[in-house]
Amino acid sequence: MVSKPSPSADVVRLAKPPVGEEELAEIREVLESGQLTMGPKVAEFESLLAALAGTSDAIAVSSGTAALHVAVLALGIGPGDEVLVPAYTFPATANVVALVGATPVLVDVDPLTMNMDAEDAARRVTPRTKAVLAVHLFGRPARLEELPEGLPVVEDAAGALGARRGDRPCGSLGSIACFSFHPRKIVTTGEGGAVTTSDAGLAEASRSLRHHGWSPSDGYVDMPAPAFNYRLSDVLCALGIPQLRRFDELYAAYDRIAAGYTERLAGIVTTPTTDPGDRHGWQAYVVQVDERDRVMEGLRAQGIQCQIGTYALHRLGAYRGQGSFPGADLAFERALALPLHTGLTELELDRVAEALDKLVSHH
Repeated sequence: MVSKPSPSADVVRLAKPPVGEEELAEIREVLESGQLTMGPKVAEFESLLAALAGTSDAIAVSSGTAALHVAVLALGIGPGDEVLVPAYTFPATANVVALVGATPVLVDVDPLTMNMDAEDAARRVTPRTKAVLAVHLFGRPARLEELPEGLPVVEDAAGALGARRGDRPCGSLGSIACFSFHPRKIVTTGEGGAVTTSDAGLAEASRSLRHHGWSPSDGYVDMPAPAFNYRLSDVLCALGIPQLRRFDELYAAYDRIAAGYTERLAGIVTTPTTDPGDRHGWQAYVVQVDERDRVMEGLRAQGIQCQIGTYALHRLGAYRGQGSFPGADLAFERALALPLHTGLTELELDRVAEALDKLVSHH
């Protein structure tokens, strides 16, 4: 059934989760079972995710931020410790470090890849540095092997499900990794997240931290230390399960749309890339353009939803005063996220590209 959109509906949406009948059927099954949380759907979701991430364990939690919080705590990080964090990222990356009483030490980013600058990271290591929290920003795999040696790496893979560094999935590259299933991600549970790891000790700690501090290894009989309720309910896992099952198909659709943009926007704006042999996760299609705010307003005026890339942390009240971060400033001022979802049509891609071309070249 093809109908012409009314003018008011003629908006190119930034995101539109690919959910429908399969998800409704899974959720109905949960509702009819009467077990809405701590049931079998959580385990099913986790095993599908672990297979995708290439790890022995996946631990579902209530958000990507909860995943980061659990990961930092599972590594035993706390007051007096320092953790290296990119200066250009969603604030949750640094917030979780601050919230466990440790110090987030900002590290500049490479303005082109927008991922952590390994040389700057090496300069900021002190005897108190306990870990590196590296982000695969917008789904572009970070060069983790270049980061300072001897420090555990927490992968913030919030937008990197399906991304690969060489032939290895993001989520399996560091000591422990964190995913988000917010609606702007390829797989969504509404709100939700997960920790992935192949380290049995970190998996045990993560399961305990999400469930009040109960100890999984003794069947949750003892509670060695107090912790949180960061569980993800069966209802929400049921929403994510069909998307994990058809992940290859979903990913291929995102990849095709990204390729369509890249082809159309060549020579107009700086388009996202990966290192040779890597696979992008396409959590967002983020271009870089001069006078980003003017271009963003121009697109929005034409009914094209778009958004800044993410935040330069040193410009926010919570993280001011750590010095200058020229790479993060450049990324922050130039990054623009374009509409990206499986429902985008060729005509909509044309419309976005033509609007960008006019806004960029006629100025």
